[in-house]
Amino acid sequence: MAVTLALATSCGSSKGNTSITPSTPHKTADVASIQAYFRASLASPRQTLPSPPSGIIASSQLEAARKTLWAEWQKANQATKGNKLPAPSPIAPQMPSSVWALPDETGTEGTFTAHMPFYYGYKGERPSSGYPLFLYLHGSGAKDAEWQNGKAFAGHFKDGPSMYFVPQIPNEGSLYRWWQRSKLEAWDTLLREAFLTGQIDPLRIYFFGISEGGYGSQRLASYYADYLAGAGPMAGGEPLINAPVENCQHIAFTLRTGEQDRMFHRDELTRITKEAFEAQQRLFPNDYQHWIELIPGQGHAIPYEPTTPWLLGYKRNPQPKSVHWEDFPVDGIYRRGFYNLEPLVRPQGTERVYYEEQIEGNTITLRVRSVQYKPTQYSPHWSFPMRYDKTYAPITGGKLRLYLSEELINLSQPIRVVLNGKEVYNARASAHWQALATSCVAFGDPLRLFPIALELSY
Repeated sequence: MAVTLALATSCGSSKGNTSITPSTPHKTADVASIQAYFRASLASPRQTLPSPPSGIIASSQLEAARKTLWAEWQKANQATKGNKLPAPSPIAPQMPSSVWALPDETGTEGTFTAHMPFYYGYKGERPSSGYPLFLYLHGSGAKDAEWQNGKAFAGHFKDGPSMYFVPQIPNEGSLYRWWQRSKLEAWDTLLREAFLTGQIDPLRIYFFGISEGGYGSQRLASYYADYLAGAGPMAGGEPLINAPVENCQHIAFTLRTGEQDRMFHRDELTRITKEAFEAQQRLFPNDYQHWIELIPGQGHAIPYEPTTPWLLGYKRNPQPKSVHWEDFPVDGIYRRGFYNLEPLVRPQGTERVYYEEQIEGNTITLRVRSVQYKPTQYSPHWSFPMRYDKTYAPITGGKLRLYLSEELINLSQPIRVVLNGKEVYNARASAHWQALATSCVAFGDPLRLFPIALELSY
């Protein structure tokens, strides 16, 4: 069965452009088929893959099916060459480091190899649910000194028990950015590996950083929000075209900047970010948890200690019933999916697509629009845009995979999907091995193994 078909079975009627593929029920997984699919997906992501495993799963067998699937995902990853997480060491001044080889990087100075040294260590006794994981991104000073500062912070901050991943930027100059594509590969690997180890609490992953690391962690917070419990950029402040606030609906976000930190308008951009979070929280009072402040009397150096303890007060919501997602590229790279949404075809000529999803009972309401930015305020010193107006417009020509689970709907009842004001699906759907496998490949997340997937065109 081709991956491009809908991964659901129906008992009723469907409407619109949703495909339905019937299948024969069976109780056991085809382990060989699962392994072949997983290994192919790891060897050539997003390329033509063998058919995923097929067959309906009884509701009573869902948890057993997820355990079987996840065990096969672990085996497939263990058998695949590439960057892996080492055994963690206690955080200490003389702890060992490791290195990941990333794709070559090209900047204004030329093309360079990208080797990322990192410390991976823990403090405190491991909780039964696993360690909280912090990714710390350093500032743009001399990279050796900045990296050592990161290791010292990992030991100093009062956020134990916890695990830390502290990388060193591979290259400097124009390549001293934590959001460039070679580094995106590192964060994809880190998230996948963290889930695979079984040592990390999948509900408690946090990104944070200082200065250049503040810029990076703010962008990455919006880009990777569906994996995170929280994010804590410090001494930063990004124009919001680089970090749409809407995506941070279900994470805890803190941005702390000195009131007198005016270089590159860090103070003003922090203020703009605060305004945007406050506006979203007025619309959605239970979401957009944030602590954004300009610290009186402080410049670029601020007290860093409060951020990580505050973040630890929040856990991830891996399957929310409300999703707002601006699908935007970072260094030309789009996310494969976000929460329970996976774009299969993006409309031509549309750089950014905005998805709104609301689940009430067994009705899923989806709205998909294009996003355009118009600068309304420029920096008087550095010329870059600081504020924007956003406009939204209807779009067509796209295709979306919608994943569902018993956490989101009642699997025994018909599912109704309304897309851009039109009912496109109204039928029952059975749990299916294909949906579990494709969602595992899409997200690599043990808490997002979805048993139902519907493909919807708009």
